Amino acid sequence: MHARIHAELLRLEQLHHVRILYACEAGSRAWGFPSPDSDYDVRFIYCRPPGWYLTLDEGADTLNFPVDEELDLAGWDLRKALKLLRGSNAALLEWLQSPQTYLEALDFRAAVQPRLAECFNPLATLHHYLGLVRRGIEEDLPQEQPRLKRLFYALRSALAARWIRERQTVPPMEFRRLRELLPSELRAEVDELLRRKARATEKTTVPRPAALAAFIEAEYAASQAARATLAPPRRPDPTPALNELFQQLITRAF
Repeated sequence: MHARIHAELLRLEQLHHVRILYACEAGSRAWGFPSPDSDYDVRFIYCRPPGWYLTLDEGADTLNFPVDEELDLAGWDLRKALKLLRGSNAALLEWLQSPQTYLEALDFRAAVQPRLAECFNPLATLHHYLGLVRRGIEEDLPQEQPRLKRLFYALRSALAARWIRERQTVPPMEFRRLRELLPSELRAEVDELLRRKARATEKTTVPRPAALAAFIEAEYAASQAARATLAPPRRPDPTPALNELFQQLITRAF
């Protein structure tokens, strides 16, 4: 599958005349709790030749492709990605931490890494994870037999929100690190659910774990309350540094 992903990325570079700067795994395989039938969620950042950016009207800034049973492939233009980084986009902050890199050029991750802390906004990122937890509370936790996949989505987001609330730093992408925030009395149950998920399908359901559901709901309430006390950090505007990085990368890419 990795060979197929690499071939697809090289093919789309040629087809769309772009340079892929970074491509990574962005779903459950990177989070650390895939099912045997989980697809591959590949996300990438690309740029075009410098002249493409020197037009009156901005062109399309995403590349999306049909999803099949194995591969979900989508990418963002570099300018879009750096704008989203400036806004502390949670998805992008995760991509840049991915443990699985499929393609990289120009030492992209090392070049961007120093900007993560400069752009991180606890309130904006917390809002993203709260939205995911709310979906779990409204759609999944009320069910007597919630899908195991959806249960972990809600739990992971609740722990990421707690990380932001308590540490006010970029939350880690991998669940094994977020798991450190679990109360000790829930860890054995969560570990058993992880073992079950490693053998389950994407549609497997489990009896509603009452204690875990109560924890997720309590974390949601606590993080909702924290929004009133979190404020954007007072830091220098990262735009000049991001502009410089943008110009350097598109100049070097072609």
